[in-house]
Amino acid sequence: MVMTIVGIYTFYVALSVYTSVMQIGYINIAKRKTPILLGAGDFLKAGNYGVAKEKLAIVNTFVDYLVFIAWIGFGIQVLQHQFFMLADDAIKNIVIVMGFVVINYFISLPFSYYEKFVIDAEYGFNKSSLGQWVKDTLISFVMMIVLGALVVWGIYAIMTNFALWWLWSFLFIFAIVIGINMLYPTFRAMFFDKLKPLEDEELDSEIKRLMDATGFISSGVFVSDASKRDARLNAYFGGFGKTKRVVLFDTLLEKLTTKELLAVLGHELGHFAHGDIYKNIALVGAMLFAMFAIFGNLPESLYMELGLPQAPYVVMILLMLFMPVLGFIMMPIMGIVSRHNEYEADKIGSELGGAAGAIELANALQKLVTENKSFPLSHPMYIFFHYTHPPVIERLKELGVDIGYIDESGLAGKCDANI
Repeated sequence: MVMTIVGIYTFYVALSVYTSVMQIGYINIAKRKTPILLGAGDFLKAGNYGVAKEKLAIVNTFVDYLVFIAWIGFGIQVLQHQFFMLADDAIKNIVIVMGFVVINYFISLPFSYYEKFVIDAEYGFNKSSLGQWVKDTLISFVMMIVLGALVVWGIYAIMTNFALWWLWSFLFIFAIVIGINMLYPTFRAMFFDKLKPLEDEELDSEIKRLMDATGFISSGVFVSDASKRDARLNAYFGGFGKTKRVVLFDTLLEKLTTKELLAVLGHELGHFAHGDIYKNIALVGAMLFAMFAIFGNLPESLYMELGLPQAPYVVMILLMLFMPVLGFIMMPIMGIVSRHNEYEADKIGSELGGAAGAIELANALQKLVTENKSFPLSHPMYIFFHYTHPPVIERLKELGVDIGYIDESGLAGKCDANI
């Protein structure tokens, strides 16, 4: 049974790396073709950025694989022996699981640092100082310890008191996921971003007009000082019911015209009108249900082969070890649904913008590609496994924008786009 589990994880790693390799090869060829949507310099730069990110992802995947083998081979046993003498069983379970989480967290830190201060810095994204990054990392770490310990304690209590513990644990975690969606804007504002109400009264009035048209009830429109950390453009809606907030990154306000910004928000409101938030939560719920159903019914022989007791902390660690595998399996399904939803949101967003709505949304998409250095072409296999949004070229086509000729291999031919 252990060899079967290792084999499944190995196949996942091989497929993940192969997908990244195919993407790197595809981009390296495409970036030397006639540019699409971007100028020649930006097109090449976006391609190089995409390749750099994938190379880092490959290294990260291999390290994760070695860490997985170490945990399965001896790591869990070593960790449990360090805290085996703790008298309180609940405390012992919390300490062992959180020890696992903390070790993995510190293993991932060098990758986080390299991505931000080497790759992102080279391509002009990183605006954060080392001190700011350390502060953010410490806050995230403390929140992870406190909230993580509470979640582990909750699952432990369920596992030791209910026969169908995996079902009740799923409901517990699913409730936490919903709670995080509700509280995310508040937590982010408390610990990371400084939010202030949108001061542009005319823009605020136009945004509220869009919200009224879709029945979106919000506690307000806010601007985040995201530029102190990152140069990317973004916006998000968060919360449920009357707690919902519209948050605009200051970088978005700086780079987009009012009409383009309204087109982007119209797209996001299209997700709300289409019920996509609830659909996405349902998909996450289905994935969580599958994970708990599988790991709640593992055969006792597996634990015997691992030389471990069938204790709550072992089950929780195995569940976390296999989360990437199950996520990778579910991603194509979630991606298909999500990409469909993006087209529908584009349609609603362009309609909300009036006669010129499609053109304004197309202009905004091009600016997002340029400012975020998003390479507009990808290998089909990479799209299948990783893309939650359709390629921007396909979105522009659906909006009726002529982006020029794309040959059968997906590489650019002549482009006469006028967006």
